[in-house]
Amino acid sequence: MKMRMISRFAEMKRLGEKIAMLTAYDAPQARAQQEARVDAILVGDSVGVNILGYASEREVTLADMAHHTRAVRRGAPEAFILSDLPFATYDSPEQAVASAKYLQQAGADAVKFEGAHPELVQVLAAAGVPVCGHLGYEPQHCERRVHGKTFEEASKIFADAKILDEAGVFMLVIELAPAELAAAITRAVKAATIGIGAGPHTDGQVLVFPDVLGYTERNFRHNRRYAEVGAAMRNSAAAYLQDVRAGAFPTMANCSAMPAEALAQFEAEILERQS
Repeated sequence: MKMRMISRFAEMKRLGEKIAMLTAYDAPQARAQQEARVDAILVGDSVGVNILGYASEREVTLADMAHHTRAVRRGAPEAFILSDLPFATYDSPEQAVASAKYLQQAGADAVKFEGAHPELVQVLAAAGVPVCGHLGYEPQHCERRVHGKTFEEASKIFADAKILDEAGVFMLVIELAPAELAAAITRAVKAATIGIGAGPHTDGQVLVFPDVLGYTERNFRHNRRYAEVGAAMRNSAAAYLQDVRAGAFPTMANCSAMPAEALAQFEAEILERQS
């Protein structure tokens, strides 16, 4: 399935068919996305700030990523799953291979890492690990802003994209970059490009699922909210609290009663002894 899907991404790029990817961090999210037939699921290190309560992606561990990859795989056994190599787990070729193999064992079909490291792409490919690159805003390594608005930055990102493409990435995420730069990269590389905050001209798009669902009050310019789950969660918790305190929940409709004969025996033989 893994190689078939990688070939499919290349074919979608060639035909101009858009690739739809979402992040997922647990089995229910993954199940919903598989049922919706998304093209790929990314277990992103964004799990740290969106689910685990970490201050940044740098706090995410390899164990965290493996744990959530397993959950996503259980929820979406037929999906193509990419997992992020977290911060400081690919500082050398040997470490990158060991980390990637660990995520593969957890259920990942491919891994993604940030930055232009063609030597890591090559060594991972040789070890049987397909690689997705990540350029522009790199959450593990630089400040959150649009990258590539100056000639110097745009030239560097474009050159890095070409380097990664030549090294053999099958896919390239471009995050928070000008639309014109992302479009130029998309035309220049063989890999399928996936944008997030990089305009409409990439080969596909990825969004963070909690952002799509509206878990929090904060929204991002690059995002589109398709639900308001955060408000629904808060309203549900408040309504539950009110019902419990008012004695409106639970009712007998929410529980079971003993059969009359058993209740009579229980009252006669147990309760009366206690009185």
